[in-house]
Amino acid sequence: MPHVPQDILDRLAALEREVRQLRGRAQIRPALTEVLNGNVVIGEGGRLIVRDPDGTAVLETGQSPTIGDYYTTLRRDDGTLALTIGANSYPDDDAPSQMVRMWSRSGRIIVMDDYYADGWLGRPSLPVPWQSTGSTVNHSGDLATAWLAYIRAQNPVLVLRTQTATTASSASVEFQISNLSRGGGYQTIDSWSVAAGPATLHTITHPLDGVEHFNDLQMRIRHATNGTGLVTTDVLGAYTRNTLTEAEVPDAP
Repeated sequence: MPHVPQDILDRLAALEREVRQLRGRAQIRPALTEVLNGNVVIGEGGRLIVRDPDGTAVLETGQSPTIGDYYTTLRRDDGTLALTIGANSYPDDDAPSQMVRMWSRSGRIIVMDDYYADGWLGRPSLPVPWQSTGSTVNHSGDLATAWLAYIRAQNPVLVLRTQTATTASSASVEFQISNLSRGGGYQTIDSWSVAAGPATLHTITHPLDGVEHFNDLQMRIRHATNGTGLVTTDVLGAYTRNTLTEAEVPDAP
């Protein structure tokens, strides 16, 4: 038997031990389906897409392959949109900037920030509650407050519809807003005349100029008679809504 130096045998034994250790560590390494520490980074135009068994992409996030913005889309397993963050999030969409939108199962947007007015809620529209006063019905004489309302501004456009009837030769009505968050003081937004006879309908569509999102607003409707007779004004409804055109974006404070 040839003579083998002892140091070589020792080295071979040490090498065998290291191989066994490496094999053991390989068997206990974390599964490739888990991230136990650190980050998963998707960049340079990449996307993460999760598909259900029939191939529907229920989650997409990353850089849009069309316009290049970074977006997130969640869909139900039937393919209908549930939540989108981005621009051009659906066919025929030409949003000028990224929007957050929540979708109903029937495909309607039920929650979103405003399309044109940055910093405002777009949907849902919110009702404006009004309180009547002692001068609401059968008032006679100079201007008196018929209705009062108090809201915190959420949507950028106010819509108000009233109905006024008078037995005087004519009556006058005015709508005013006081921005309590910016010092108060009523500003007349609209005023109109009502002739004697059948009730007169009047609709106001007013972008909340000079108002910021979440400002406290107090509003009032006042009416008066010209000559002898009585006047009654009813609020048929009021709500705030999203902008429909860029021209409806409120002027900055």
